[in-house]
Amino acid sequence: MYQVLQSLKNGLVRREDIPAAQVGATSLMIRSRSSLLSAGTERMLLDFGKANWIDKARQQPDKVRLVLDRVRTNGLVATLESVRAKLDEPIPLGYSNAGVVVEVGEAVAGIKPGDRVVSAGPHAEMVTVPRNLCTRVPDGVTDEEAAFTVVAAIALQGVRLAQLALGETVVVTGLGVIGLITVQLLRAQGCRVLGIDFDVRKLPIAQSLGAETVNLSAGEDPIATADRFSRGRGVDAVIITAATNSNEPVHQAALMCRKRGRIVLVGVSGLELSRDDFYKKELSFQVSCSYGPGRYDPDYEQAGHDYPYSYVRWTAQRNFEAVLDMMADGRLRLEPLTTHRFPFDRALEAYKLLESEEFYLGILLQYGTKAEEELLKRRIALRPGNGPISLSVASIGFIGAGSYASKILIPAFQKTRAHLVSIASNRGLSTAFAGRKFGFQEATTDVDALLANPAIDTIAIATRHNSHAELVCRGLKAGKHVFVEKPLALTAEQLDRIEQVYYSLPEPRILMVGFNRRFAPHTMRMRELLKTIKGPKTLVYTVNAGSIPIDHWTQNPAVGGGRIVGEACHFVDLLRFLAGGPAKDLHIVRQSSDTITITIAYENGSVGTIHYFATGHRTFPKERLEVFADGRVLVLDNFRRLTGYGWPGFRSMRLWRQNKGATEMAAAFVNAIRAGDQVPIPFEELMEVSRSTLEAASR
Repeated sequence: MYQVLQSLKNGLVRREDIPAAQVGATSLMIRSRSSLLSAGTERMLLDFGKANWIDKARQQPDKVRLVLDRVRTNGLVATLESVRAKLDEPIPLGYSNAGVVVEVGEAVAGIKPGDRVVSAGPHAEMVTVPRNLCTRVPDGVTDEEAAFTVVAAIALQGVRLAQLALGETVVVTGLGVIGLITVQLLRAQGCRVLGIDFDVRKLPIAQSLGAETVNLSAGEDPIATADRFSRGRGVDAVIITAATNSNEPVHQAALMCRKRGRIVLVGVSGLELSRDDFYKKELSFQVSCSYGPGRYDPDYEQAGHDYPYSYVRWTAQRNFEAVLDMMADGRLRLEPLTTHRFPFDRALEAYKLLESEEFYLGILLQYGTKAEEELLKRRIALRPGNGPISLSVASIGFIGAGSYASKILIPAFQKTRAHLVSIASNRGLSTAFAGRKFGFQEATTDVDALLANPAIDTIAIATRHNSHAELVCRGLKAGKHVFVEKPLALTAEQLDRIEQVYYSLPEPRILMVGFNRRFAPHTMRMRELLKTIKGPKTLVYTVNAGSIPIDHWTQNPAVGGGRIVGEACHFVDLLRFLAGGPAKDLHIVRQSSDTITITIAYENGSVGTIHYFATGHRTFPKERLEVFADGRVLVLDNFRRLTGYGWPGFRSMRLWRQNKGATEMAAAFVNAIRAGDQVPIPFEELMEVSRSTLEAASR
């Protein structure tokens, strides 16, 4: 099936074939019938994409500061590569879609296949969306009208935030689609409305919908007009639906308002506010967040947990219902706002229209009658394959196409010249993008088919942590070598199951966990130096992990396992590697769930301490490892510089860029498969490190 995508690197828009996504428990799949271009938002994305690097930076100063911080800690080259990779990722366009349900998840109630629905889905022939971001369409509403629902809900949320009463006076600044819908919603609420815009072609439409207007292009004074409109008292509220970088709309709004008036920003505007504008009148200013409560809340969107009706009357989904009711009874007119229609296979022409001088408001994409089985394909061929091949060649199937896989793991495996056969994930877009970028033979959203593929002898797992153990077991039982990004498992029971499967294999297979730091060039040099030490070592590892929001998936014990299991396992493994012997005892001092000190005593007398802190500043380097032994010291700073004190013939080792060993790790794994010799990390050691980490996390 095809989807409309945009590159943030150059702004180019394209239609691309991608596999249909998997439907999760709280999601549903919809066959699109009509979708609406959000002219303001999508035009801004086009402009941003086509801007040069300097202009992009000017538009996002906060992100520039983050980039500069990363340069200080990770180096210029690594940071630039990360920025380029981010800009290279395509983004889906569109968020106001109407269609027919094809499939529903097991936890979805109230909607069934065959129902007409609206959703926050993108411009695509098939969309998969969370249950709470869609709702059924009343019989009296056409598909084209329904496609305006999400955009109309954005307008409705702005009106709700203004807290208006019958008879109040309101200015709407910006008379695009959202502005003209806002006019209608205000009129339906009994408000008097004054509309402001530079485009004279929009003013008659606003007038036909019940608003008085100000023609800025003719030099009409909005402040004086608003004063007359409010009978000299100042308007009760201003809702800004324009899209501009200028600070003028907010400044004008403050001048128009009465004392204690309200200003709501629905669109985009400069926000260099004048304190004097707001201070004397005690004005209220609020930015509206999309289409209502629940938006951007993963618990609402992804987990499917609705807010209690009694306490949150108007959620995003219930705002959808409200505007659909208004469409059904004729209070919300959309035909005056519809100026263009394009078949979906001519979607790129619609985006050219956004950059032209031609007048447009609502631009609709109309979807055809392609066979459903064609739209539901979960595998697309990207380049010819060579059919089944013998084992021990390292022909890889990747499961997972997220950020870490695309930026770190797949490039590392690509450098080994392994055969990249297939890549799979639940989301078709990320799968197809990674598959094309790295030269896989196919992209799929069918993990079962990938595991059963006889052309694959090795699987690499880079999914969310709660799926690792199951996929490891399935991969081993399918006769594959298995690489899994850390952690190996989230519970001791899962480790027991992996151990059982591993030792029951009819033929040996290599299992590898992504403990890349032990393969880093600096680490290997430390290992060589420490081999000359006969006595015990003292290792101190300080990790400035930084703060992560509590609602991030890695913090969820059932999904990410928490940060100690999910990330600190790296440091437990590295100390085990350098200590040169198994652990015998752990001691834990915990400040919080992600600020902890782990002390490990080893059987050879060595002692390692990991200070894992979430309370530091982002400009401080993330990792520092100090090793004290036999009157000598080694200090590793953030995998960029290794310094020796008291080592004959060694003072320092510095790299131009940070190297945490991902490429070397992939090479060690693939070479072991090809040669059939000793595994890079013994299975027993993988289990020991995993059990030690789980023990540290549970205390």
